[in-house]
Amino acid sequence: MRILIIDDDPAVRSSLKLLLSRKGYEVSSIGHPNIALDTIAANQPDLILLDMNFTIDTSGKQGLKLLRMIRDSYNNISIILMTGWATVQLAVEGMKLGAKDFIAKPWDNKDLISSIKSIEKLHHTDDEKTIDNVESKHATIIGDSPEMKSIMSMVEKVATTSASVLITGASGTGKELIAEAIHHGSHRSNEPFVKVNLGGIPTELFESEMFGHKKGAFTGADIEREGRFAKAHTGTIFLDEIGELEMSCQVKLLRVLQEKTYEMLGSSEPLKTDVRVISATNKDLSRLAVEGAFREDLFYRINLLHIHMPSLSDRRSDIPSLIKFFLNNVAMLYQADRPYVDDETMNWLSNQSYKGNIRQLKNITERTFLLNLNNKTLVKRDFLPAFETTKAGIASSNGLNLEAMEIETINKALAKHDHAISASAKALGITRSSLYRRIEKYGIKHEPKI
Repeated sequence: MRILIIDDDPAVRSSLKLLLSRKGYEVSSIGHPNIALDTIAANQPDLILLDMNFTIDTSGKQGLKLLRMIRDSYNNISIILMTGWATVQLAVEGMKLGAKDFIAKPWDNKDLISSIKSIEKLHHTDDEKTIDNVESKHATIIGDSPEMKSIMSMVEKVATTSASVLITGASGTGKELIAEAIHHGSHRSNEPFVKVNLGGIPTELFESEMFGHKKGAFTGADIEREGRFAKAHTGTIFLDEIGELEMSCQVKLLRVLQEKTYEMLGSSEPLKTDVRVISATNKDLSRLAVEGAFREDLFYRINLLHIHMPSLSDRRSDIPSLIKFFLNNVAMLYQADRPYVDDETMNWLSNQSYKGNIRQLKNITERTFLLNLNNKTLVKRDFLPAFETTKAGIASSNGLNLEAMEIETINKALAKHDHAISASAKALGITRSSLYRRIEKYGIKHEPKI
């Protein structure tokens, strides 16, 4: 079970992480709510331990607001609320919004573990299957270009079959969204969609991660763990970055796809698997197969149907729609109005180079929004710093680095308001204590002018 801790207190995060890790759970944590949705999308936790207050306000409204946002997008994730300012009214309101439990700080370790184990049992018995890396909502695919219309027509036809699909294209072109669209359009749409980043699994952990392991199967296997194929049973398994898979692992994967059976580590009992396989890569697998770097038999097994995603430079007419979509999303997140982008600026943006494709465009758009929070209109000069930052390599090539943007935004506000805390906090839309906390957290130099 994967658990995400959302709490602004480092001591709380450390204590919980130590406790839960020792119990065999996979634990990650973040310190502020601004990156919660992005982190949830990336990590797909089964359970979230959610703090209720992130500023000096102890009403719990901030936690309830984030709870609503999480439930709206991920209604399959269980949530336990935690606060040092517990009231019966707050607990009732949290439960009404979908929280599974409410625990007061300081917590009792036994009570917390008991609550988590109860939720874990529900995950295994609930008819509505909850698994790692599940998107509870259908993918949103933006684009009216001829290229995208052709792809969506192909997706519609492919989805009705059970054939394996290989999606190719450069990084950041939206391969995962297409995989989700195929799943949601299939007869397996109500079953699990399990994403596996094959490029991120060490060779020595491949069998354990994909097929699961029995307790005691190897040193450190203190609990039995279900593999990805078991989680995806009757649904779809998305094998992302399949071109990164080592030869030794390719053999093991091929056997499962051919025989539709596998064995957990530590067991000789064959288990049946019924999954639809969708794979994705930014590599030329046919060339790798010729060179002997990718098994030819595996290539043909996963490539029964093929969809190639165009780069953003090949579908420039979709750029304005994508920019509006990204601005709308980030504006909703920060409860702000979506700024207007004038036609001249939009035309300029549509003709820029985006080597990182949609991912880079999203990065630039959201970064520009955050650096110009009070602007009702965004023009070319507002976007230029984001382009320069991307070129300099400060922005993460794998997506938006919210922490870096927050630091940049705070520095800009402090400089603009001569390092006056009250004025800077007001401009940023946060409290003085929240600003002080971030200054300390990020080690930002604060030099008040006298």
